[in-house]
Amino acid sequence: MPPPAWAALGSYNSLMPSPYDVCIRGAGITGSTLALLLARDRLRVGLVRHGGADTAHTDVRAYALNAASRQLLESVRAWPGGEHATPVQAMQVHGDDGGEVNFSAAQQDVPALAWIVDVPALERELSEAVRYQPLIETLDAPAPAALTVVCEGRASATRAEFGVTFDTTPYAQHGIAARLSCEKPHGGIARQWFSGGEILAFLPLSGPQGNSVAVVWSVHEARVPELMALPEDGFAARLQTASQGALGGLTLTSARAAWPLQLARASRWTGPGWALAGDAAHTVHPLSGQGLNLGLTDAQVLARVLHEREYWRAVGDAKLLRRYERERKAGVLMMGATTDGLQQLFARESDAGQALRNWGMRGFERSGRLKQWVARQAMGLN
Repeated sequence: MPPPAWAALGSYNSLMPSPYDVCIRGAGITGSTLALLLARDRLRVGLVRHGGADTAHTDVRAYALNAASRQLLESVRAWPGGEHATPVQAMQVHGDDGGEVNFSAAQQDVPALAWIVDVPALERELSEAVRYQPLIETLDAPAPAALTVVCEGRASATRAEFGVTFDTTPYAQHGIAARLSCEKPHGGIARQWFSGGEILAFLPLSGPQGNSVAVVWSVHEARVPELMALPEDGFAARLQTASQGALGGLTLTSARAAWPLQLARASRWTGPGWALAGDAAHTVHPLSGQGLNLGLTDAQVLARVLHEREYWRAVGDAKLLRRYERERKAGVLMMGATTDGLQQLFARESDAGQALRNWGMRGFERSGRLKQWVARQAMGLN
């Protein structure tokens, strides 16, 4: 049996000097942010570009980023300004039988609950920051380094090289993403509806007074072909009904993208000379809007662990990297369990399940300190 990839990598590094301290496989948001953090600490970074990116369609993704993620991106001068980062002043969560939960930035005494960030704009900011960082070199293929970090996303092609399995629990749902223009302004409010075991989110875009939203619709997988095949006006009409007409008439302004939803976690996140970060290590259901926040926290914690290492430890030291794995697994496990529990609760279509979740929502709305604590956790505040 041939030795695992990490063993060969370590042998190579011990015999030949490498121009890189760290090779990051994947130049997406998590990988690029990590590269900038490490270069700030004077580490030489090779950043491997994405392969096979589809440039034929406009990217419709948008992410809800919390205060901790904003601070991190500002620290590497990659925060997109203006209308590309819309502050969320309030959030409304609607159940399927009168249950409702409301969050307000004013009640939390913060400038915003989160910011809805346009992904292409964020990627442009990161690309520019990387371009002007002399200690980062963009690569077309992986190169030997003392530490390899895999940031290739949930469909990572190289994770298995390190003997890692990706344990997945598929949901019987797909996510559908799109952009809409709305008759009424969104007012800086993020809206979410739970109905019939499905979850619809409208995320405000184009600044506080904008009238466009990013859609993330978690639907039963059997409905995906029909919804994706609908004409634009028919799809918009379905969304207007599902959103209870909250923003008036809707017009589809983008292509639609769909992907299967799953809860997933890598069997191991680190080993001698390698580590996983972001969606290559874990994925959660999008209902919480925490996916990218988790990946950025991975980057921040790994960079801190490397920065605080003992002078005699190499960046690829297995014991050192386990510090990162232990710290991040705890937070990811808690978020994964929370989102999975909520998804399972709202997927139950029985009368008893409906009554229970809406009763729970009404109780949570009145819970005072518990509600405040949950809100601050989601905002990345202690």
